[in-house]
Amino acid sequence: MTVAVVTDTACDLPIDRASAAGITLVPLLVRFGDVEQRAVVELSVPAFYARLLSPGSPFPSTAACAPGDFIGAFQRRLDAGADGVVCLTVGGRLSATYKAAVVARDALPAAPIRIIDTDTVTLCQGLLALLAAEAAAAGEPLDAVADLVTARRADVRLLLMLDTLEYLRRGGRINAAQAAIGSVLSVKPIITIADGQVETLDKPRTLSRARTRLLELLAERPTERMAIVHSMAPGIEAFRADAVAATGVAPGGVITELIGPSVAPHTGPGAFGAAVLLRAG
Repeated sequence: MTVAVVTDTACDLPIDRASAAGITLVPLLVRFGDVEQRAVVELSVPAFYARLLSPGSPFPSTAACAPGDFIGAFQRRLDAGADGVVCLTVGGRLSATYKAAVVARDALPAAPIRIIDTDTVTLCQGLLALLAAEAAAAGEPLDAVADLVTARRADVRLLLMLDTLEYLRRGGRINAAQAAIGSVLSVKPIITIADGQVETLDKPRTLSRARTRLLELLAERPTERMAIVHSMAPGIEAFRADAVAATGVAPGGVITELIGPSVAPHTGPGAFGAAVLLRAG
């Protein structure tokens, strides 16, 4: 049985890496003012950051994938010979993308399609998609691939330091007073995703303390795989080396990727951290 793997661009896998793994990406929408584009497909990662960092640029926002985009992705893979589709989406509490994928599945009632809410985002979602693609490439049947991803959802962990609170304020996540206090105190919050929602793990003051705390948190539990994620953060290669040392993960298997247009409007520039797949059991 040939199983196709589909996910959305909130996974932050670049097109070439996803394509090489046999993963189809469905784009979320990104808006700068009145201009709306499909993430990665129409708005590349370099173009997104150029716009984000441009003085006077409108504050970016995101919108869920359209059901029609999922229908098209599913149908193309089925027409190409796939016997079934496993679709992994960004967390349903973070985006309406999961609902769009369900609508698309229901529009193709004769097709064997499994929709999985990953309860996470960025490279945590990406690591699960790569895991699914590996199982599919090994010839695992549809239900086995879907069950594997469902079982390993609990083993992914995102640890991300935000350099600025301004984007949380603009996005309505915190109020202006909280953002102002955070700026004055040089707070660099470390966030994670728990039960499908953004939570603050710690609020270190200063960048160096936040970096040290990130490495401490990464060393807490045995790690199977790791991906370094950032939004144009300086010194990312040095952090990668320290994260590899903290976790003991083989450096050759650690990928480093930019947080893409589907997620970076919520983190702002300068964020960095790691997505990890913890050792099962």
